This record gives sequence, C-alpha cells and structure tokens, in this order.
Amino acid sequence: MEITLGSVAVGSSYYHLKPDDARLVWDRLPMTVAFTSIMAIFIIERIDERKGTVSIIPLVLAGIISIVYWRFFDDLRPYALVQFVPCIVIPLMAILLPPMYTHSTYWLWAAGSYLLAKVLEATDDVIYEWAQHIVSGHTLKHLVAAMVPVFLTFMLAKRSVEPERQSLLKTWRVSWTKFREGNSNIESYSYSYTNVQAVEPQ
Repeated sequence: MEITLGSVAVGSSYYHLKPDDARLVWDRLPMTVAFTSIMAIFIIERIDERKGTVSIIPLVLAGIISIVYWRFFDDLRPYALVQFVPCIVIPLMAILLPPMYTHSTYWLWAAGSYLLAKVLEATDDVIYEWAQHIVSGHTLKHLVAAMVPVFLTFMLAKRSVEPERQSLLKTWRVSWTKFREGNSNIESYSYSYTNVQAVEPQ
C-alpha cells in the first residue's frame, strides 16, 4: 500500500509541475494500479482468497490497457470504467457481503471520499468562482482524495478478525429493529402511565 501511495504522489507531482498529456499518463497510471489492486484485495477479503489473488494481474492489466487506449485513441471511456466500477462495486460488496474483519464501514467512508473528490473535480470552475479565486475544486479534490488512504489505514490499524461474520446490511437491520422495539416500549409505557386514574383523598 505504501509503495502504491508513494507512486501516486510522485506521478501526480510530476504531472502538475508541467501539465501535458505525456505527463498525465504518469499521473493516471499509478492511480489506476491503485484502483485495480484495491478491487483485488476486496475480492480476497469478501469472496475468496484464491479468486482475489488470481484476479490481481488481469485487473491491473485492464487498468494499464485503459491508459494506453486513452493515450493512443484519445478515448477516456475505458479509463472512466476502471475508475468508477470499483466505486460502485466496493460499497455494494461492503454492505451485502459478510466481512472477515471488523471496522468494515471504513470502506464506505473511503469510497464516499473518492466520489466526493470526483464531484469536486467536475465542479472545478464553479468552486473557483464561489471561493473568489482563492481555492479551486481541483485543489479540494486532492485534499479529499487524500482521505481515502487515511480511512483505509485506520481500518487496517483497528480491525481484528470478525468472530460472527454478518453483512453490514444485516447489522443495520438488527440495529433498526432494536431501535423500533425500543421506541415501541417507550410509547407503551407512556400510554399505560397516562391512563392511571388518580384516587381522590377522602
């Protein structure tokens, strides 16, 4: 993970020193390797270790091919697919599939941060105008995107093996059921209390 993050930092810095399409390749390539690697890691954790390990090479190759395709054909659609599919699949898998480890909600925080970063990037000019030319959406995009590895690092530092594996969806349903039952008990208690008749003194 540290090597991937380091390569993303180096590639992004190299591009921003002198932005052009040739340097943009080295900005997008490390990020693509990171996206596809995280997807493979998630498959290892949620589906099957062997399938996830086998998927690493084809997923990384698909990311690299999307960069090469963009560079030679000026078509970003394959690259966009490589970027956004993990953003949709990982949260869905995090919610629906039982985790091997605790603190799996950090996956959702990481995915949410990345999606917010893409929104900030898409609204770069608008934010720049709103901020009176002090900060741009692209700048905020980098700051928010930097939270992705922060959330994943917290997750790795805190997590332990999950003794009772159940999906986040099931956990949320159980919590909601307990919340509803708690409210029902409170309402029932209040109703009974208000119907107690007072006894007048003789």
